[in-house]
Amino acid sequence: MRTANVFDDECALDGGEPPGYGTGAARVSAAIGDGGLAVKVFEVPPGQSVCPYHYEYEEEWLLALDGPLAVRTPAGTDTLQRGGIVCFPAGPAGAHKVTNEGERTVRALMFSSAREPAVAVYPDSGKLGVWPGNPEDQSMFRRSDGGVDYWEGES
Repeated sequence: MRTANVFDDECALDGGEPPGYGTGAARVSAAIGDGGLAVKVFEVPPGQSVCPYHYEYEEEWLLALDGPLAVRTPAGTDTLQRGGIVCFPAGPAGAHKVTNEGERTVRALMFSSAREPAVAVYPDSGKLGVWPGNPEDQSMFRRSDGGVDYWEGES
C-alpha cells in the first residue's frame, strides 16, 4: 500500500514562480498511484497565492488543512478557516483564486478529476490554457488570439 501524508509530505516549488505565487505542492495522487483524481496539497506562505484567478471545465474542491485562506470567487472574497471546504463548479461560476493573507504558512488540499484534455480560462489576464495529455502539445495563449476560423490554414 502506497501512502501520502497531507500534513507532513514536502511541498516543493516547480521553479520559475513569479512573486506572489511561491506556493509549493505535493502531488498526492501521483504519490499513491491513483490516476482518477488530481489530488494536491499546497503549502502557502504568507502573501502567496496557489495560482492565478481561473476556472476550469471540471469541478474542483478545496479543503483548508490550516487557515485562514482568502478565497476569491465571482461572488467576492471569503475566508476559509481550518477544516473549511468549498466546491468550485465547472465553468465561469467556479472561478477562484486562493491566497494566504495570514501571518503563517498554511496548507490546503485541492482535488478534481484528472481528465485530459483539460482547459483553464484566466479572466484577469485574458489567457486560455490547454492540456491535451501530451506535454509537448500544452499551450497557453491569449483568448483574443484564438479568434480564427476553423478552416484557416487548412487549404
